[in-house]
Amino acid sequence: MTVIATPDAPRALGPYSQGRTYGELLFTAGQIGLIPATMALAEGPEAQIRQVLANIRAIVTAAGGNTDSILKLTVYLLDLAHWPLVNDAIEAEFSAPYPARTAVGVASLPLGGMVEIEAVAAIARPEPCPAN
Repeated sequence: MTVIATPDAPRALGPYSQGRTYGELLFTAGQIGLIPATMALAEGPEAQIRQVLANIRAIVTAAGGNTDSILKLTVYLLDLAHWPLVNDAIEAEFSAPYPARTAVGVASLPLGGMVEIEAVAAIARPEPCPAN
């Protein structure tokens, strides 16, 4: 198991890792729309959704993957009316075939966030060099 940590995603707000790998799977912590440099929330739902996806991309990249590596997204929305905004942002960030996805409406999110997303990705391990 490997801990994934990158300055390109928000630091953990508690006792958890930005991401952990197990074998070829990466599990990210749920990301809200925090801007890593300031730890402030992006303004408005569209900006928060874009920032969440950027944070996830940073963690997946730090683990050695890219957006094509992402298998599953779990989306938590404070307001399900923002679901079309999530669809638009995911369509802009990913290409087909898109990750599997679950969306859940929730009563509240940390720090007043409007959206939180966690990801599961497949990170290919480098092939060992053959012995000569």
